[in-house]
Amino acid sequence: MSKKGENIYKRKDNRWEARYIKGYKPDGNARFGYCYAKTYREVRDKLNAAKAALLKGTVSATGTRKRFGVYCEEWLTLCRSRVKESAYVKYDVIIHNHILPGLGGCHLSALSSILIEQFSHKLLCEEELSPKTIRCILTVVHSVIEYIRRQDALLLSQNIEIVYPKDGKKEMRVLTREEQQVFTAYLLSDLDDCRFGILLALLTGLRIGEVCALRWGDISLCERTLTVTSTMLRLKDYEADAPQKTKIVLTDPKSNTSSRVIPLTEYAVKLCTLRKKNDPSAFVLTGESDRYMEPRTLQYRLERYTADCGMEDVHFHVLRHTFAARCVEVGFEIKSLSEILGHTSPKFTLERYVHSSMELKRDNMEKLAAIGY
Repeated sequence: MSKKGENIYKRKDNRWEARYIKGYKPDGNARFGYCYAKTYREVRDKLNAAKAALLKGTVSATGTRKRFGVYCEEWLTLCRSRVKESAYVKYDVIIHNHILPGLGGCHLSALSSILIEQFSHKLLCEEELSPKTIRCILTVVHSVIEYIRRQDALLLSQNIEIVYPKDGKKEMRVLTREEQQVFTAYLLSDLDDCRFGILLALLTGLRIGEVCALRWGDISLCERTLTVTSTMLRLKDYEADAPQKTKIVLTDPKSNTSSRVIPLTEYAVKLCTLRKKNDPSAFVLTGESDRYMEPRTLQYRLERYTADCGMEDVHFHVLRHTFAARCVEVGFEIKSLSEILGHTSPKFTLERYVHSSMELKRDNMEKLAAIGY
C-alpha cells in the first residue's frame, strides 16, 4: 500500500514501484512513467530524480492541464476587436467546426508535428475538405500556437512543424468568346436591373458581394467611373435574441486595395445611361434604396440564366476570371489589371487570374510563321 500522497507501492515480488505523470495523451488522459528499486528510499530517490529531469528542460511535459481548445477560445476572443467581422466569423467557424473537434481536447504536452499532420490528413481524406480549406484551418492552428508561445515559451517548448497540403493546380472556368457573346445577348434580350448588374460585373470584374452592395451613387457617368466602396456579406449573427442565425452586412471591401475606382468603357457607360436611377442611394440590382439582393440570391439567378444558355459550371467568380482573360487577350498592362481587380499585387493577378485561351495560344503560334515555322 502506498504512503499517503505518494504513488509508491510495494509489489508482490517485494520490489518497490513509483509512478509519476510524464505527459498527457491527445485525449487528455495522463501518460505515466515508472521507477523500480529494492527499497522504498531508493525508489523515492529515483522518482524525485525523474521528476527533476522533466522539470529541468521543460514544464510542458508535466505542465499545465489547460487543453489546446482553451487557448483557441482565448485567441478567438482577442481577435474579435482587431479583425473585420467577416474574418472573425471565418475564424469562429474554423475553430468550432474543425479545430476543437480534432485537436481541442489535446493537452499541450501531446501537441506535435505528427499529431497535426494526422489531423490534416483526416480533414483531407475523411472529411474530404479541399487543400485550400485545410490550409486556412492550419493557418489558424499556427496562429494559436504562436499565441501560446507568447504567453509562456515553456508551455510549448517542443518544435512543431506544420506541413500544408499542396493544392493541385485547377484550371479556372472561363467563358469562351462564343459563350460570352451568347450570354450577353441573353441578358440584353430582357434587360432588367438584375441582368444589368450581372452584365456590369462581366464588364468590370466586380466580385459578387461588390455588385450586391453597389449603389447608383457609386457610378459617375460624367467621369465614366465606377467606385467600389463596400461589399455585402451574409454572416453569422451572434446576438442572443437574433431572429435568424445569420444576417446581411454591408462592410468595407475585402482588402485595402479592393477599394478602387474602375474606368468604364464607352459600352458600359451607354448601358449605365439606359438603367440610371435618379436616387443615388438605390441599389443597382434592385433599383430601390430600401431593398437589396443578397449574394446567394444573385448566384441562384446567375445559375438559372447560364442554364438557359446551355452553359454549365458557371458561378459568379467565373465572370471575374472571364473579364481578366479578355483583358489579357487585348494586351492589358498587368499592373493596371491588378488595380482594377483590386488585388494586392500584380504577381497574384498573374498566378490566379491570367488565363490563356486556346484562341490566344493559336494567335501567338501563328506569329511563328513570320520566321518560317
